[in-house]
Amino acid sequence: MQSITRLSLTLCLALVAGLLAFNPVAAQDDAEDEAARKSAAQKTKQAQAVSKDVYDRITKAQEAVDAKDYQGALRMLNNLYNPDKLTEYEQANVLNYIGFVYYNMDDIPNAIRTYVKMLQIPSLEETMKKQNMYTLAQLYTMEENYNKALQTIDQWFLIETNPAPEPFILKAQNLYQVQRYSDMIEPIQNAMRIARERDKPVKEDWYVLLNFAYFQQEDYRQVRDIQKILLATWPKKRYWFSLAGAFTELGEDENLITAYAAAFDQGMLEKESELVTMAQLFMQREVPYKAATLLEREMASGRVQKNAKNYRLLSQAWQLSMEDEKAIPALTEAARLSTDGELDIRLGNAYLNVGKYTECVNSVRNGIRKGGLKNPDNAQISLGMCLYNLRQYQAGINAFREAAKTTKSRRVANQWINVIRAEVERNEQIRLAEDAARKKRQEIEERRKTAGRA
Repeated sequence: MQSITRLSLTLCLALVAGLLAFNPVAAQDDAEDEAARKSAAQKTKQAQAVSKDVYDRITKAQEAVDAKDYQGALRMLNNLYNPDKLTEYEQANVLNYIGFVYYNMDDIPNAIRTYVKMLQIPSLEETMKKQNMYTLAQLYTMEENYNKALQTIDQWFLIETNPAPEPFILKAQNLYQVQRYSDMIEPIQNAMRIARERDKPVKEDWYVLLNFAYFQQEDYRQVRDIQKILLATWPKKRYWFSLAGAFTELGEDENLITAYAAAFDQGMLEKESELVTMAQLFMQREVPYKAATLLEREMASGRVQKNAKNYRLLSQAWQLSMEDEKAIPALTEAARLSTDGELDIRLGNAYLNVGKYTECVNSVRNGIRKGGLKNPDNAQISLGMCLYNLRQYQAGINAFREAAKTTKSRRVANQWINVIRAEVERNEQIRLAEDAARKKRQEIEERRKTAGRA
């Protein structure tokens, strides 16, 4: 089960890392339509609030931006920006465009400096201040200045009375980066609440972030419940494994097996480790036949390696299914690939179970010769039983005597020695009786012959 736990932790970290490749433009996708609606009104307001000369020069700079001539646009705007000649509102608009150009040039540090300067304008109107501050929080995030991003977004929340869900997610992403995992939960929950209140969808990546936060708190009940939501809405392989990991941590073994089996039934298990784990879970659920058929099929297909470890598991599955004949080929290969004698002993026991006593003796002796046995006394008992069935009584007694050197096997070994001696004695009595009967018949036959001659 630990592999599944590890297997579940590894998957959770990979998911969150993928979410944090942050794009400041994409972060406000839901706000784009609103921005478009405000665009025309903003241009009209700007045209009314700035002089015609400033407006015309900003328009030319905008045309250069549209043509992707960012250097040209920057020159025009820098030449235009003069605090001594521009009103504060004109300064704000020029700086806003300069910051935008720097952003398009991927010069984020200069974009940040420009927007910070813009915030220092005393009469900066509230709407522009909020837009500017939120943009700064995004840019600080891009620059991996996460503490500054958090400070800025918190300032933004103080002046924004009706925030959308996305800023809360931006805050949670930055909290993740500074490893304040427990603090992530509240902003993500706020984002989800606001989305529901506004009839907007709660996004998949929000649940993944929330799942990670709860995982770091070891709140596996919450992790379990979130994975169920993810699976119901966005059914993906990784969520089955995360759910299985939560079940493992909660000790819900039956649910763990059910989750893994559901992924298996949907054809989601592809890697060797996944398929072998499924086989182990089948055996845990006491359906070893399913484990055996799964392993045999996947070893034939090549998705599960034909190595000693997997042959050992296959043989166990067949033996637990009471299919010793089917276990023998797997055990034969496993024993061949193994450097110690354990699997040879198990192969010998399989031969014993199906009545192939000569093969049993050969396998057990091969295992004893290889060595590395955890319980060599058990191997000697298996050898003695095989020899007994071949009526090689003295060799069998010798094997049991070897086993009797170990305290825990002494009683069983001596019982077998007594059984063999009793059988040898019984066989000797039978032999003597048969010899006496044969001698008696011979005497009778001799008397008849003598009487006939007389």
